[in-house]
Amino acid sequence: MSSVLIVDDEPAITATLGTYFERNGGHAVTKAHTGQEGINLFRQLRPDLVLLDVRLPDMTGFDVLDRIRDDNGTVIMITAYGDVPLAVQAMQNGAENFLTKPVELAHLGAAAERAFEKSRLRQMNRFLASRRGNASSARVLLGSSAPMQELANQIEMLAASDRTTVLLIGESGAGKGRVAELIHSRSARAARPFIEVNCAALTADTLDNELFGHDHGGPKPGLFEVADGGSLFLDEIGDLGPTLQPKLLGVLEGKPFRRVGGTQEIQTDVRLIAATSKDLVNEVTAGTFREDLYYRLSVMPVYLPPLRARSREDLIELIAHVLDELRASLPDAPPQIGDAALDRMLRYTWPGNIRELRNVLERATIVSRGADTIGPEHLPADVRDATGVGVEHHVPKSLDEVERSHIERTLRVHSGNRTHAARELGISRATLIKKIRAYGLHD
Repeated sequence: MSSVLIVDDEPAITATLGTYFERNGGHAVTKAHTGQEGINLFRQLRPDLVLLDVRLPDMTGFDVLDRIRDDNGTVIMITAYGDVPLAVQAMQNGAENFLTKPVELAHLGAAAERAFEKSRLRQMNRFLASRRGNASSARVLLGSSAPMQELANQIEMLAASDRTTVLLIGESGAGKGRVAELIHSRSARAARPFIEVNCAALTADTLDNELFGHDHGGPKPGLFEVADGGSLFLDEIGDLGPTLQPKLLGVLEGKPFRRVGGTQEIQTDVRLIAATSKDLVNEVTAGTFREDLYYRLSVMPVYLPPLRARSREDLIELIAHVLDELRASLPDAPPQIGDAALDRMLRYTWPGNIRELRNVLERATIVSRGADTIGPEHLPADVRDATGVGVEHHVPKSLDEVERSHIERTLRVHSGNRTHAARELGISRATLIKKIRAYGLHD
C-alpha cells in the first residue's frame, strides 16, 4: 500500500480522487486545500505520491513543487487545459507528469503507477546508501526481510553448534561458499583451518588423495588431517564419486580412516560443511548418491534462494555490501548508483546469482571511474536491457500465504515425497499432511 497526498482547493476534486485511490489499491490518502497545508503534510508524512494543483489560494503549485522537490517528492501536477504550457514547465522543474482537468481516472491510474514505481526506486536507492557499511555477519549476505532474517538466525545457530554437519543447498553462485566461511568464522573453530575443495573439479582418485592423503613415496597428509580442529567445506558434494561416498560416511560417523596405500588408522576432529546445486533426493532415487550419506549430511539443511527470488530490499543490501568491498580496492569509483542503473539491476534475473552480481558491479565501478554516479551506460547490455520478466522479487504476503507457498515449493523440490519434505521443513509427517489439507495443496 502506498500513500498519496492530494493538494487542491476544490473539495469535490480531492474527494473524488481520494475515493479512487482508496478503492483502487487501498492507498492511504491525505488531503490539503492550500499550498502551505500541503507542504506541512508532505514534511510530516513523506507520502509516496503528491497530486498537486497548479492554482492554489495562497501560492502556486510551482511554489509548492520548489519546496518539496529537494526532499525527493514524487509529484504529478493537475492543471486546467489553459495551463498545459505551465505543466510542461513543471515537469522540467521536477514533476513526474501532469494531468488536465477533468481528470480521467484511467490516465490517473497509469500515471500514478509509474510515479509509485519511481518513488519506490528513490526510496530503495536512499536505503542502499543508508545500509552501506552497516550490515554484519549473515545479514550481509542475506538481507533484512523476515524470511532472510530467519535464515540468518539459522546460520548463526549452526555456527554456535560447531559439531553439527551442515548441508547448503542452492544454485551455483548463490553464496554457499561465503555462508560456509561465515559459519566457520563465527564458530569456536574459527582459529583453526577452514579448507575448501570442489568435488566436481577433481577426478575420484585425485579427490581421494586430496581428502585422505596417501603414503606413496612418503606420507602426505590429506585435507581431513590438515583441517583437524577446524572445518572442511566440500562444495558440489553431489559430484562425489561412488567409491568415496562410503569413506566419507565412515568419517562422519566418527570412524578412523587410512591414507591411500597406508595402514595406520587416523582420527580427526573436523566439522564438515557440504554444499550442492543438485537435488540430492533425485540423486538418491537415481542411485548415484547413497541414501545413508544423504541423511547423514542433511542433519541441518540450509536452502539459499537465488537472487531472483529475494526481495528488492535484500538485493539492495547485497549490492551495498559488494560495492563496499569493491571500493576498498577502487577508491576513485563513483560513490553511488543512479536510480536508472539501480532500476535495471533490480529488473535483471541474475542467472549467475551473487557471482554474476559481483562481476557486473566490479565492471561498472571500473568503467565509471571519474563519474559521479554509476549509470545504465556502465552496465553490461543484458543487464541494461533487462525487462523484469520472470523476476520473483518480493510481494507482500500474509504469514499463512508465505507458509503455504513454502510448503508447496518444498513438496515440489522433493517430487511430492512428504517424508523428505517434512524433514526439511523441520516438522513431523503428520503435521505436514494436516497443513497440506488445510491449505488445499495437491502434491
